[in-house]
Amino acid sequence: MAEESDSGQEKTEEPTPKKLNDAKKKGQVPRSKDLNSMTIMVIGSACLLMLGSHIINSISTMMEKGLSLSRTEIFDTKSLLIRFESALFDVLAGASPFLLLMTLIALFTPMALGGWAFSGDALAFKADRISPLKGFKRIFGPQGLMELVKALLKLVFVSSVAIAFLWINKYEFLGLSALPVMSAVQYGGWLIGQCFLVVSSSLILIVAIDVPFQLWDHSKKLKMTLQEVRDEMKDTEGKPEVKSKVRQMQQEMAQRRMMDAVPDADVVITNPTHYAVALKYNHESMAAPVVVAMGKDLIAFRIREIAQENEVEIFEAPPLARALYAQSELKKEIPGQLFFAVAQVLAFVFQLRTARQQGLVMPQRPDPYMSPEENN
Repeated sequence: MAEESDSGQEKTEEPTPKKLNDAKKKGQVPRSKDLNSMTIMVIGSACLLMLGSHIINSISTMMEKGLSLSRTEIFDTKSLLIRFESALFDVLAGASPFLLLMTLIALFTPMALGGWAFSGDALAFKADRISPLKGFKRIFGPQGLMELVKALLKLVFVSSVAIAFLWINKYEFLGLSALPVMSAVQYGGWLIGQCFLVVSSSLILIVAIDVPFQLWDHSKKLKMTLQEVRDEMKDTEGKPEVKSKVRQMQQEMAQRRMMDAVPDADVVITNPTHYAVALKYNHESMAAPVVVAMGKDLIAFRIREIAQENEVEIFEAPPLARALYAQSELKKEIPGQLFFAVAQVLAFVFQLRTARQQGLVMPQRPDPYMSPEENN
């Protein structure tokens, strides 16, 4: 049966990305203690098998130096301090690779499940954490009993694996008494390392069960009611006045981008005051002229103003300007029925530009032909 919220509604909906992100900010992420323990123990036991001889040699060197003291050195305080520093250095030199690796594993293994999460909320003081009543409820409640059962099952399982390994290798352990001391120590350490590795590897089965359970339990705790999902969508999308403000800002940004294209236009066709349409045409890369800016009233005034500042030709043709504004789309090619009229204007503009550059006779201004169908 699905859980119920304070409002009485069942929590049947999966947590949204926002809900998961908010929970992560509070330090609520899926964690598996068994995964951390298994990783540390398996890698630690494998490293001990590989680095064990190096660590033992370092300890042996330390003990040899520390216990072989002359009478003079025993009563010399400075000599004892020097011997202590040397012994400490020998131990650290042998054990530091293992200790560093274990530290890195302990820090980064939790990130494999739930990622990195650091939250000040999790460290904040909460009275219920030190409340004896709350503590008894956690210990003797359903969650506490479940953890107790899990711990007992893990103890029985791991103990069984350890006993089985010792029973299989009982003659190996009994034979240590017949070996020289150093050989017995080395071989005994190897057997213990193997036992530790086998026992640690048995935790993989427990982790294979615990990790999916922790993911499911985390998702279950964050489940939402249908009303909570609706409220979150409303908060995410914003109130109507906020959405209206966002649309206004988007329109203003689009207008600014549109105005930035006016200086590159070849001509601005105007009404002359109510409409303005800026066109650009490159016969090498364009099949037809493209509308780079268009607007009416204040926007039309601003288009004409920018065109004058950048010496873009302004061509007054009221019927053509109205038709272009009504039938064209921004950043799209002009409609096919307006090709002939626009071609006349562009031909005049290009001829006018050439005449000014080369000092030729100015071309005659055309009167673009507009059929009755084109005016509609």
